[in-house]
Amino acid sequence: MPQSVSSLEQASAALRAATAAGRKLRLGADLDAGGMGRILEHEAGDLTCTVEAGIRLSALSAALARAGQRLSLDPPGDPTIGACLAGNLSGPLRHRFGAPRDLVLGVTLVLADGTIVSAGGKVVKNVAGYDLGKLVCGSRGRLAFIGRVSLRLHPAPAAAATVVVETADPAGVAATLLGSQLVPSALDVLHPGRVAVLFEGGAAAVSAQVVATQALVGGAEADVTVWGESRERQGAALGRTSFVPGALGAFLDGVPEAIVRPAAGIAFLPNAVPDETPAAVRLLQERVRERFDPRGVLA
Repeated sequence: MPQSVSSLEQASAALRAATAAGRKLRLGADLDAGGMGRILEHEAGDLTCTVEAGIRLSALSAALARAGQRLSLDPPGDPTIGACLAGNLSGPLRHRFGAPRDLVLGVTLVLADGTIVSAGGKVVKNVAGYDLGKLVCGSRGRLAFIGRVSLRLHPAPAAAATVVVETADPAGVAATLLGSQLVPSALDVLHPGRVAVLFEGGAAAVSAQVVATQALVGGAEADVTVWGESRERQGAALGRTSFVPGALGAFLDGVPEAIVRPAAGIAFLPNAVPDETPAAVRLLQERVRERFDPRGVLA
């Protein structure tokens, strides 16, 4: 069972003890932020909030909804904010709003030796310090314990509509939509055979974009269950890979099934795939890890 800490000081003490004993810790498995689930600040006027890393997306979403706002991050399941950053988790809304690194304004971390550090800020226009917030996104617990996170928020949309296009040419449909003046919040290829598009905003604007989409590529309005299906298939995937966005057709020809985010050039596959990280990138990652954890405490 992992040790769940309820404060930065407890996390610091646990990491200092591990360092002193020459013992390895796996963040998330041996040590987690399960007791750190508070919203510390919510500046509704600035569309920002600061939360502890152990808060789950569902709890944060419920609190923000009362102010008509949201964190535009929708990965499968109900992970904590810390897990979202560490695993670089995102869902269909990545198309418009980006991955965790695009929504993080600042972080407070506990380094492997127990040192507590903060970087970034709580406002959107911030340039102070090293951008540790983006650095820990996708770090998978190898760089530091994530304790607190400041996040960029968005207004909750007044209206939303989904169009699903059943097609034998999903790459062509996706290319047409991406090359248009439409502004979808999500665009997924549910391979084989379907493209799903989500529009959000004012009721009139959403309705106009639905009409324009159907004029371009056909399709029919659908309910939100298609996005639940997309996230479910993503969560069950055993492999994730990337491709050149302009080569979507060739990519789809080579895989029998996938959840694909065309604009991001990523796909989730039911089968495991080899790690295609270039050797130079792996070397850089290891050098960064050694700078943050020279004694190799974080397993």
